[in-house]
Amino acid sequence: MPARPLDRPSPEAKPAPERRRRLPAAEAKGRILAAAQKRLTESGPDAIRLKDLARDLGISHPTILHHFGSREGLIEALERHAMAQLEADLLRPSDTEETLERVHRTLGDEGHARLLAWMVLSRREREPLEAEPTMLRTLAEAVHRERLAAGHASAAPEDSVFSVRLVAAAMFGEALLGPILSWSAGLQDDPSASRRFRAWLARLLEDLDRADA
Repeated sequence: MPARPLDRPSPEAKPAPERRRRLPAAEAKGRILAAAQKRLTESGPDAIRLKDLARDLGISHPTILHHFGSREGLIEALERHAMAQLEADLLRPSDTEETLERVHRTLGDEGHARLLAWMVLSRREREPLEAEPTMLRTLAEAVHRERLAAGHASAAPEDSVFSVRLVAAAMFGEALLGPILSWSAGLQDDPSASRRFRAWLARLLEDLDRADA
């Protein structure tokens, strides 16, 4: 009698691959912006590369292009998002020193001073950004309203504009060049110099405001 073949268990059917859920556009863009922010904070503007972001997120390169059009479009969207958040944050009541710390977190710790500098230096001559920033104008108007409410009846609107512009220039320079400035001033071995500078600037602004009263 011929030997019967051994019974072999039938191979189990492989489960169908799970279809990846398509995220709503706003959620997908938010995840991409968060991943781009992480790369900016950790490694600077040059680290924001679409293929690397796609790998980080487990999505395709064309998916990022679908939402932002190009690397430049993504970077501009990232900057607009950060500045909008900062503006909303700064319009909330707080003391002067805490306000400057909020600015430093965005410009310095999160890398947006470097990104802004990169955007400006890489623009072709007279080519505008997709949406020119108006945050300083908004903040200057808010500062002027506060001065009038505090009894500075003779305060000129331009004084508020220039005050905000001065602070913006100081904070941008500190975030971008702080270590170099400290080294040039002989403070290279003082890690708290940047923090003390911001506290000093806050006191200076408060003293100037009191002097105008």
